[in-house]
Amino acid sequence: MDKETWILSLVRRYERPLCSYAYGLLRNLEWARDAVQDSFLRLCGQKPAKLKGREAPWLFRVCRNRSLDILRKEKPSEPLSESPETVTDDPTPDQQTEQNDLIALLPRFLAKLSKNQQEVIRLKFQQQLSYREIAQCTQLSESNVGYLLHTGLKTLREQMINL
Repeated sequence: MDKETWILSLVRRYERPLCSYAYGLLRNLEWARDAVQDSFLRLCGQKPAKLKGREAPWLFRVCRNRSLDILRKEKPSEPLSESPETVTDDPTPDQQTEQNDLIALLPRFLAKLSKNQQEVIRLKFQQQLSYREIAQCTQLSESNVGYLLHTGLKTLREQMINL
């Protein structure tokens, strides 16, 4: 097997698992992709015979090290005191992208909830109804609506964290 074929086979096999691993470390999709790309670039400089049978551990170690490098480089040092000019509620482009990615996955996560949980979450957040209004629409008690919202949102949160 020539080097190019070897590298392409490793990219096909490990790109997704490495992205998932890097994202777990970095919690930023763009940074995770950068770490994985750098890992494969470093793989290009290796000889297949040198890594024979150790490709996966080598790739994950390089990806981990690169992810930690990115965290050190990208993590802004926190100022001792924030001046009013530096405080902003606007998300950074990276944060906005990450948020958009999660929002795109939301329908799939919602589909995993019970029908009642889906309905009360949609009524609360899409229609902006109060607990009382939701109870009237669904013929559930207000306390049941609160319970369904609480457990449904907790489940959604756990699904998103465990991405």
